[in-house]
Amino acid sequence: MKIGVLCSGGDSPGMNAAIRGAVLRGVDVHGFEMLGFMDGWRGFHDGDTVPLDRAAVRGISPLGGVILGTSRVQPFSAKDGTDADFRAIRRRMAEFGLDGFLLIGGNGTQTVAKLLSDAGIRAIGLPKTIDNDLGGTDYTFGFDTAVSIAAEAIDRLRTTGDSHRRCMVLEVMGRDAGWIALHSGMAGGAQVMLLPEFPESAEQIGEWVLSVRDRGRSSLVVVAEGFRLAGDSDQTVRAGLDGFGRPRLGGIAEVLAPIIEQRTGIETRATVLGHTQRGGSPTAFDRVLATRTGMAAADAAEAGEWGRLAGLRGDRIEMVDLSEAVGHLKTVPADRYEQVRLNFG
Repeated sequence: MKIGVLCSGGDSPGMNAAIRGAVLRGVDVHGFEMLGFMDGWRGFHDGDTVPLDRAAVRGISPLGGVILGTSRVQPFSAKDGTDADFRAIRRRMAEFGLDGFLLIGGNGTQTVAKLLSDAGIRAIGLPKTIDNDLGGTDYTFGFDTAVSIAAEAIDRLRTTGDSHRRCMVLEVMGRDAGWIALHSGMAGGAQVMLLPEFPESAEQIGEWVLSVRDRGRSSLVVVAEGFRLAGDSDQTVRAGLDGFGRPRLGGIAEVLAPIIEQRTGIETRATVLGHTQRGGSPTAFDRVLATRTGMAAADAAEAGEWGRLAGLRGDRIEMVDLSEAVGHLKTVPADRYEQVRLNFG
């Protein structure tokens, strides 16, 4: 059997470990031939490939980024694919001698995997995204690393904030789901966590910051990039569009900082963490999760379990239908937010 391996969407720590796990299990155990496509679907369209064997994946688990590269190049001419698109993909697969795909990516990638599967093209999904917003799995690889980086930033900002009696506002990634803000804020002991799912008023935020001051502390506010103040209909955006044609988010911390300072009289500084959350070596948790995911995906291909996603359920990797992974974002539930909100301020 010959399997194509392809990464698409944003980069995420652990992608190299997933490739390594899939290749070691697929090639050495099941006798597959495996072919990597450079820069996602661009490599598939352009014939830019690299053979994947034990030598090709030696020592890559601790590396950040992804050896195959990734991109937001689309596989289809239309959003959901046309009959002509699927015929073209089948012809291209025949040229490469492929029997199926392992697709490493987030919601967009797994949506493509489902569309391919529905059209009779074999595909298995490996769930990566730092946002942890993909259904069908408890955690996506890359999330733990992003949280760890954000938590370290909180630790560093807290010491300088305490030294100057300042309120520090840290902006982390999270367009529609606030998992990074929630987990990093809890890990770092932030006094306020602001998530896209739950708007809060400027008045309420100011009250929390003043409560912290009245206890003799300096506030640390963590805000996801997609957060909106109560009553605002739009998220804070920078110039330009992202790879999906959506407004590029960012800058909510710089909006909030002067609002907090004006309402409280406390000097307030903003820090935007940005793409450092994606970079560097993955944590041990993400390396193990990604490796197990890759091995499970290769085993599923051997067993003919196409159209499925290798998701983490409790402490087990289980193959779940791709329909459980796509179609809706996995956002922070209200009860999870209310648990921590009771302790804000």
